[in-house]
Amino acid sequence: MAELIKVSAQSRSTAVAGAIAGVMREQGYAEVQAIGASAVNQAVKAIAIARGYLEQDHIDLVIVPSFTEVEIEGNERTAVRLSIFQRPPNLVPPTEQA
Repeated sequence: MAELIKVSAQSRSTAVAGAIAGVMREQGYAEVQAIGASAVNQAVKAIAIARGYLEQDHIDLVIVPSFTEVEIEGNERTAVRLSIFQRPPNLVPPTEQA
């Protein structure tokens, strides 16, 4: 399992993108976790930026979202977890189909 990349509303999307790209190059899989709408927005932007960083390495991404419960300061919170995989060559987005 890859190290969990935690994203907050204040996270710089380019810095998170660099972390995602690095983990994807090394392990081929990454997980991003965010709590709250602004943090999820930053996480999604970071994944889009990371996709651009990885383009030169011929790595494209597939994202699987899920919910997970986390405990913060004794309180249970719901986080969005984005599991990021390398896109298999046979999985073609509708815009690229012939």
